[in-house]
Amino acid sequence: MGFIIYIVVGGILGWLASIVMRTDAQQGILLNVVVGIVGAFLAGLIVSGGSIGDGITLRSVLVSLVGAIVLLGIVNLIRRGRVR
Repeated sequence: MGFIIYIVVGGILGWLASIVMRTDAQQGILLNVVVGIVGAFLAGLIVSGGSIGDGITLRSVLVSLVGAIVLLGIVNLIRRGRVR
């Protein structure tokens, strides 16, 4: 059940990151959510030193949001040739 919660939270953070990056209408909600989940997961792994399962805290949510924003910026750079 915890894995499903992480996916849902990652999807929400991906959507929020797409709003921050102003790419929510350009790339489609599915790509934004997937990139948000992957960015949140990668940022969580980097910050926590590779451990998974520390629970959802404010710190983990903020780190995941930053990771999702960074990954959305990278994807936007690759797809469009520029970051907004």
